[in-house]
Amino acid sequence: MKKKSLASSRAFETFVTDQLSGAGRIFARRMFGGVGLYCDGVFFGLIARDELYLKVDDATRGAFEAEDSRPFKPYADRPVTRQYYAVPLAVLESAPELVRWAERAIAVAGRASPSRRRSSASGAKTAGSDRDRRPNSRRRRVP
Repeated sequence: MKKKSLASSRAFETFVTDQLSGAGRIFARRMFGGVGLYCDGVFFGLIARDELYLKVDDATRGAFEAEDSRPFKPYADRPVTRQYYAVPLAVLESAPELVRWAERAIAVAGRASPSRRRSSASGAKTAGSDRDRRPNSRRRRVP
């Protein structure tokens, strides 16, 4: 079975990052076919299939569920992840409201993994870079 791509349009990605500009230094990074969103090195959201998802926890999940938001489900044959929920359209279209929701997601993400936080935007650009994650293909394999 062919999996549906997580890719989004550049126009939607630009719209989202523009809407989030009031939340701090936002950095978008392509990953796994979608786009990961970072604020000062904290991974707090993702864009997949022209939809924005924000990080939630037990305290913030209710606001998303009250708006009938769906949890992120990357592929039909994989379970949903209740860590990221779709942002309601009314929130997405209001930059000030989206910034409020994003700030909560950034706080949730910061609490979830404080050891991964970076103090600068340049840290976000290099944090978890592809080079760090790819095995060295030139390395000899030991039989």
